[in-house]
Amino acid sequence: MNSSVQQIKERLDIVDFIGSYITLLPAGKNFKAICPFHKEKTPSFMVSPERQTWHCFGSCGEGGDIFKFLMKYENLEFYEALKILAEKAGVELKKISPAEHKQFEILYEINQSAKDFFVSQLKENNGKEALKYLIDRGLKKETIEEFELGLCSQDFDKLTRYLIKLGYDIRDIERAGLNYKKENGGYVDRFRGRITFPIHNHFGKIVGFSGRILPQFEKPEIGKYVNSPETPIFNKSRLLYGFYKAKDSVRNEKSVVIVEGQMDFLMLYQSGINNTVASSGTALTSDHLKTLSRLTDKLILYFDNDEAGFNAIERAIDLAGALDFSVKILTLKDFKDPAEAVQKSLKKVLDFIKKAKPAMEFYFDRYLSIENQKKKEVDLSEFKKNIRTVLGKIKNLASAVERNYWIKELSLRTKVEEKSLMEETESLKPAFLKKTLNFKSVNQNNDSEKKKTITRRDLIAQRLISLMNIKDDFREQVNKYIDFLPVDYFAIFKNITEKEELKDERLVSLLNLINLRSSFEISVLGEEKIEEEFKELIFQLRIESLKEKKEELCILLREAEKNNDDKKAEFVLREFNEILAQMPSSLDNK
Repeated sequence: MNSSVQQIKERLDIVDFIGSYITLLPAGKNFKAICPFHKEKTPSFMVSPERQTWHCFGSCGEGGDIFKFLMKYENLEFYEALKILAEKAGVELKKISPAEHKQFEILYEINQSAKDFFVSQLKENNGKEALKYLIDRGLKKETIEEFELGLCSQDFDKLTRYLIKLGYDIRDIERAGLNYKKENGGYVDRFRGRITFPIHNHFGKIVGFSGRILPQFEKPEIGKYVNSPETPIFNKSRLLYGFYKAKDSVRNEKSVVIVEGQMDFLMLYQSGINNTVASSGTALTSDHLKTLSRLTDKLILYFDNDEAGFNAIERAIDLAGALDFSVKILTLKDFKDPAEAVQKSLKKVLDFIKKAKPAMEFYFDRYLSIENQKKKEVDLSEFKKNIRTVLGKIKNLASAVERNYWIKELSLRTKVEEKSLMEETESLKPAFLKKTLNFKSVNQNNDSEKKKTITRRDLIAQRLISLMNIKDDFREQVNKYIDFLPVDYFAIFKNITEKEELKDERLVSLLNLINLRSSFEISVLGEEKIEEEFKELIFQLRIESLKEKKEELCILLREAEKNNDDKKAEFVLREFNEILAQMPSSLDNK
């Protein structure tokens, strides 16, 4: 496996690969970009073609190789990233263990086979009613074929028997979420009697299905839609239906239309509104927004025109607003859902997309309509409750500018003074708790904890050697203070100046980071600033080294006094005084 990883790295250029996701600009021998993993205005994301690594010198501090970038950007596990990059590099993964194959790859194969079966069933005689339903809903045959819609027959286990004949293990079919076990031990096809919509991951691989019950089998107690359960390759809170098709359009349009269901997506996409995705039967999540944030920060929400749809809009607005997205709302009251609106009046939909309301306008209309305003004289408590609801939504916004704007607008509409609204806002909790929106994974948090253990002297040494790489005459000056460098940075200094080999992989990674930092420093500092920074870092390195030595001597002195070792105490005290003599007087007591 390791040799495969190395082959992939050798065949794929990290600059070309990352450049297919984000815009890279030259920065000396390296490249820079706006970091895709946190919001920033000036580029702090650096890529090294020589080292085949990347690192962000902004607030997220992320970095790594081509695998780490793909895993983080697309929310993938290592195995998934390995398969994708191997295919892209033309590397055959011969050394995958049977366990790994069974865990992941077999599930992709089973889903692909199930899709083929469903598509064939839709084309047969028993698929005529399902096909008629889809066409009556407005879908063209070309769209049905492009998105590989299919049919699972009403038979209890027709799909299961088909997959077993192909040689698949019944337990793997169940793990793929395509059937479930009955109490008597038999298996039932999960999507029987349903039209099937394959769900693709963001690279176009089928990872699950959504099934819409055929109209003739509809009953109040049976859900219209059933989705695949969570599997090792399917997590509906991460995947957006249609994203693999829509992402280029989202990037080009710099906005995305978000709908709730597959039919809504297909009708909009078929009509040329290609920057559309669907949350696919689940509420919009922070992982969904994380995926979209790399392409756009402008969302247009277009949900069903009923109370459930309005509640879903509220949840989505609160989540997106707290993450600093610009959110607009599209509502067409003449139609029950986006699919019907597109089928009956595409022109209206296109016009309304252009005139979509800011999210806060939706709240004003919902809670502070003219009718509700008139009620305030009769029921002040209800009016106050609605005002507080809207204020909670405003307080939830990440942008202070937006909060201030909407407070002013709320004051104009309600005739309540801004000062009073501000006072009321202070007493409220945000509509959505931001602490639940942290994009960082447990591993990232652990990484952050590790970063906290890096000493100030380490950080100073890292920046100093980065600047040393910019100007050759800095090397001689650093050499005078080489004894003040931490051990790791001493080794790196020797590698740069005397080509001493670094055998520790950790130090190689640190050297890669320093080389990228050099390009970053050049991009943000002018020559004069670099000179000033270098002198200050030399001074601070010396000070930090002396401070650390002083602290070590304090510990030794306490130990000597505790053990009544006068001779050792005298020796330590003498060294201590020598350190104090070298330190500026303002730092003596620090």
